Amino acid sequence: MNISKIHYAWIIILSGIFTLFSCLGLGRFALGMLLPSMGDDLTLSYTQMGFISTGNFIGYLFAVLICGQMIKRLGERRSIVTGLLMVGISMLFVSQSEHYLIITALYFITGIGSGAANITAMSLVAHWFAPKYRGRAAGYMIIGNGMGIVTSGLLIPWLNQHWLQDGWRYGWGLFGIAIIVAALITAALIRNNPQELGLKAFGHQEKNDGAPGAAEKRAPANMRRLIMHIGSIYFMFGFTYVIYATFIVTTLVEQYQFTQAKAGFLWMAIGVLSIFSGALFGWVSDHFGRKAGLASVFALQTCSYLLAASEMGQLSLFASMVLFGLTAFSIPAIIAATVSDLLPPIEAGKVFGYVTFFFGIGQITGPTIAGYLAEQSHSFSNSYLMAGIMTAAAIILTARLRMQRSN
Repeated sequence: MNISKIHYAWIIILSGIFTLFSCLGLGRFALGMLLPSMGDDLTLSYTQMGFISTGNFIGYLFAVLICGQMIKRLGERRSIVTGLLMVGISMLFVSQSEHYLIITALYFITGIGSGAANITAMSLVAHWFAPKYRGRAAGYMIIGNGMGIVTSGLLIPWLNQHWLQDGWRYGWGLFGIAIIVAALITAALIRNNPQELGLKAFGHQEKNDGAPGAAEKRAPANMRRLIMHIGSIYFMFGFTYVIYATFIVTTLVEQYQFTQAKAGFLWMAIGVLSIFSGALFGWVSDHFGRKAGLASVFALQTCSYLLAASEMGQLSLFASMVLFGLTAFSIPAIIAATVSDLLPPIEAGKVFGYVTFFFGIGQITGPTIAGYLAEQSHSFSNSYLMAGIMTAAAIILTARLRMQRSN
């Protein structure tokens, strides 16, 4: 293979993988592995655990509101690196904290950095790829999420075994250092758009069907209604997946009496399955349409949540985890591709931020309500049942989505 002939768009994908591995894979999804030991050491209730998670998503939501201005002032490259540095440094401080309110405040800062880095990285797909490849391209970036889950599933049980009650502190600290290193690597790789290198978007030469180019594409007349509709679908995903990602390890340990090591192995297995979830269903959406991609993911996630709620034993729980892993991070890739299809690249990042606002609201409310329900019933079954009902409703919302033909 002649490396010099590889389009730089694939280097952007590599930098996106580093970015999502850091800002979400470690900055967000490692929390599920860290919570049980951190909760034991700091004597946290389920509600307090949910509050910590909610603090992160309030920060993420705040990032949604400022991300457009960040990109406008700093450009995509600097926005991503700034976000990653916020994530890494705040996690280092969390490792030294003693009170859950301080941890929540620091994790709020982590959320700001995560949102800034994630939204900006996903918006690069519109600059660097023609519509035919956007679903898969966004899905490849999301490989980083699964890699983060695998990393935490391997590392956290080992740290807990060797450092006991301080294991979670070493986890936060090591992840913070790794993210700072990843920020430096990303700074060296990221470029804002193909024009900086005298290139065109990957796949542009295949657009010979008379469809308007990206520069000629106009926003639909009912864009506000469309944003509300896509945002509502994204809200359902944000509300539901975060319940599962936050509490499944706690469910395994406290409700099913799994050891930390076995729970970590299962969490890692979810991560392995999730690595190619975005690329798989991104491909489905590229070939069969965005609506088909969204509906298929929500259908499988509905089954996953209802199996987790059923309390029919370990077999149903394992089936639930397999289904969740196979679909875990598909929705953001398809949503990013959908927005990129409908708008010129210069507008896609801003509108992706708008719909991510709904996603952020879902992430804020999901873990808090789920933690409260678990506190009252001493079980997470009602929380997973609520998630299953909402993803079923998301299928109906998706079926009613009216899409323009992508270019």
